[in-house]
Amino acid sequence: MKAIIYENYGPPEVLTLVNAEKPEPKENEILVKVRATTVTAGTQFVRAGRHPDSKFFTIMMRLIFGMNRPKRQILGYEFAGEIEKVGKDVSLFKIGDKVFGTTTGLRQGAYAEYVCVPESWKLGVVTIMPSQTTFEEATAIPIGGMTALHILKKGNILKGQRVLIYGASGSVGTYAVQLAKYWQAEVTGVCSTSSLDLVRSIGADKVIDYTKEDFSKADQQFDVIFDAVGKISKATCKNILKKKGTYLSVKSITSEKTESLIFLKELIESKKIRPVIDKIYPLEETAQAHAYADLGHKKGNVVISI
Repeated sequence: MKAIIYENYGPPEVLTLVNAEKPEPKENEILVKVRATTVTAGTQFVRAGRHPDSKFFTIMMRLIFGMNRPKRQILGYEFAGEIEKVGKDVSLFKIGDKVFGTTTGLRQGAYAEYVCVPESWKLGVVTIMPSQTTFEEATAIPIGGMTALHILKKGNILKGQRVLIYGASGSVGTYAVQLAKYWQAEVTGVCSTSSLDLVRSIGADKVIDYTKEDFSKADQQFDVIFDAVGKISKATCKNILKKKGTYLSVKSITSEKTESLIFLKELIESKKIRPVIDKIYPLEETAQAHAYADLGHKKGNVVISI
């Protein structure tokens, strides 16, 4: 099978296309023919071998993925595809099912034509794709969607509350805006000039262009402020966060749960939310996809089609 590997940490150019051995599912695993995957912040950090904002996270990352060279050579934390084969103990899925999910905690990622995932495991998730979505759309849901859902739930958002999303045009941010609107909040999105129309189109009631205006000097206070890109602090928001308001950050610890992915799937199917895709690249251009994402200006998700 074709796969993208990296044998050393570094810039996008370390990602190379090779012919790799096709995996064989274990008794509790499904073999997925991958049709689409993504460039997430996690794949960028792990590929580079460092976290841009934290020496601590860089050390932790190296301890997990390899101190000097990567132990897991095939990246790709999200996938959508079709089941080609199932292990003898699999009961939740069958051959031909269209599925999507994550590879969190597994030895192989989804930057390949095939990946094996357990039908259930502690760290990652897999379930049936939303109906009437493409593979490219489905693969752009799990990590951004579950991250936004997990963190925003801590804010206990109520109807009519004012919610500010900083980094509203990113993968997590676009889901955060839509989820807050689903809970009937009044949403203000903070983004750059080129993303204003996008953030309005996904439901934001107001938008602030951070290149032209200091969002921390807004003329109103908010019940919930969510930093969806990890670039601001609670102290930055002190003047616009209500006394009993909640500050949330994407830097929080999150978890992936099947029920969360199913909840997002149902919202997608009922057209309450939608994935946002910036660009789609073929597998052969995975390095170019990473280079684009590294610029830091992607809107929603960067998808790799296989």
